[in-house]
Amino acid sequence: MTDFEMVTDGLRFPEGPVAMDDGSVVLVEIAEGRITRVRPDGGKEVVATPGGGPNGLAIGPEGKLYCCNNGGFNYTENGGMLAPAGIASDYSGGRIERIDLETGEVETLYKDGDFGCILRGPNDIVFDAHGGFWFTDHGKTDYEKRIHDIVGIFYAKADGSHLEEVIFPSQNPNGCGLSPDGKTLYAAETFTCRLMKFNITEPGKVDGSAGPGGPGIPVYRPAGYKFFDSLGVEDCGNICVATIGECGISVVSPEGKLVEFVATDDIFTTNICWGGADMMDAYICLSGTGRLVKTRWARPGLRLEYNA
Repeated sequence: MTDFEMVTDGLRFPEGPVAMDDGSVVLVEIAEGRITRVRPDGGKEVVATPGGGPNGLAIGPEGKLYCCNNGGFNYTENGGMLAPAGIASDYSGGRIERIDLETGEVETLYKDGDFGCILRGPNDIVFDAHGGFWFTDHGKTDYEKRIHDIVGIFYAKADGSHLEEVIFPSQNPNGCGLSPDGKTLYAAETFTCRLMKFNITEPGKVDGSAGPGGPGIPVYRPAGYKFFDSLGVEDCGNICVATIGECGISVVSPEGKLVEFVATDDIFTTNICWGGADMMDAYICLSGTGRLVKTRWARPGLRLEYNA
C-alpha cells in the first residue's frame, strides 16, 4: 500500500475535498451537515453548516464555494466504520448552495423544482471554462418504501440564471470531471461501477448520438464486487476514480486502460484532489474511518477552473 501521511481524523464521512492555496483543504462532513477547513497541521474549523447532506464542492466565481447538497443520509456505524444507509429520516431535499468562505453564509442557488428540474441527491460538481458547472444527481434509495430514484446529470450557470437536466436517465452517477481540453465530461456510476464519458458539443450540451445507448460512452468497468464513487482528473488526462470495496483509487487512461490501482485501508475511499505548487500532493478522503490523508502522487493533478 502507498505510504500515506495522516492530515487529520475524527471527521464524519468526509467528502468533496478542495485543496486551497494556503495549504488547507476544505471538505464536507456529510454526516454532520457541515463544511470544514482542515489546516496543514491537522487543525479543523467549521466554515459553514448548511445541514442536509453537503457532498461535492468546487470553487467558483469570486472565490465562492459551490456545494451539491444531497439532502442527507441515514447512517450505520459498526466497528468504527461509518456507512450511509439510505435516505435520511429528516431528508431536506436536494439543492445547490453557494457559500461565502469568509462569513459562512449559505445561499440556496438551485432547489428541487427550479426550472422544472427534479433534484433528489446532487452529488459532485465541476466548473468549465465558460462560467457554468456540471453536476451529478446520485438520487436516493428508500429501503422502507423499496424505492430507488432514476436520475440525471445537469448543467447550470453560476449566477443562478439557468439549470438544465442535460443527460437523462443516468445510472446513479456519482463523481464527475472534465478532460483537460474541456471537451469530455466524465461520470462514474456507483452501482454499475462504470466510468462513462460524454462528448461536449458546446457549453452545457453533449452529443446525444455518441453511443449505441444514447450520449454516454462506456470507458472502463472493473471486474468483481466494487462500486465507483467520486473522481478527479490528472493533468495528463487520466481519470482517478475512488473505488469502494476494493479500497483505493483506480487510475484509468482516457482510452479505458487501467494505469494503476492505488490501494488504501478504508472500504469507503470516496474522493481525491490535488494541491501544492506542482499539483502532486494528493489528498484522499477515507470516509468510513473519518480520515483525510495525503501522499505524493505519481503525476500532477489537473488544476481546476477558479482554483488559483
